[in-house]
Amino acid sequence: MNVEARIKKGRKYDQVVEGARDVFMSDGFEGASVDTIAKRAGVSKATLYSYFPDKRLLFVEVASLECRRQAVESVDKIDFTASPREVLSKTGAALMGFIFSETGQQVFRICVAECERFPEIGRAFWDNGPGMLEKLLTDYFDQAIARGELKIDDPTLAAHQFAELCKAEVFPRLCLRLQPDFTEAERKRILDGAVETWLARYGI
Repeated sequence: MNVEARIKKGRKYDQVVEGARDVFMSDGFEGASVDTIAKRAGVSKATLYSYFPDKRLLFVEVASLECRRQAVESVDKIDFTASPREVLSKTGAALMGFIFSETGQQVFRICVAECERFPEIGRAFWDNGPGMLEKLLTDYFDQAIARGELKIDDPTLAAHQFAELCKAEVFPRLCLRLQPDFTEAERKRILDGAVETWLARYGI
């Protein structure tokens, strides 16, 4: 399914997407009805369908926009000419911020639940989440390697290794609802450990 080709943009696009976001986050993909989304968005069902003829398209758009929004907000705060320790600390904090957010957890759960039936949902989450982080970090690694600050044979693997280190211990507990939130001290412990472990392998 070509998502971009089937999405119509118009004056009520933002209104529809924002209403859908609220419903998807509260009811999940399966529980979200078109009637409820239209009501929350303040539009008719006909108007909603004119923008998004398929509920899957609407969810893909909501999830993609949310991931991109949080990524852009985080990237704007990072100085990519800084040292690897500083860049990794800020990037890791941004990643953990998304992981711990209610939106981040909901989007991830819905994508995992629905991606077998609707592969485009999984692809959209990857492209606007892990895939975006991969490109961000590998681009930075190339610069840091050229400056003699890092030694990395496989930047793509190194990027994903860092992301996984930032999720150590906490991510499965979040997914299984064993612990809905973590203190700042708990988050700092995980992040500091991720940065130190990663730099021990790739730092110079």
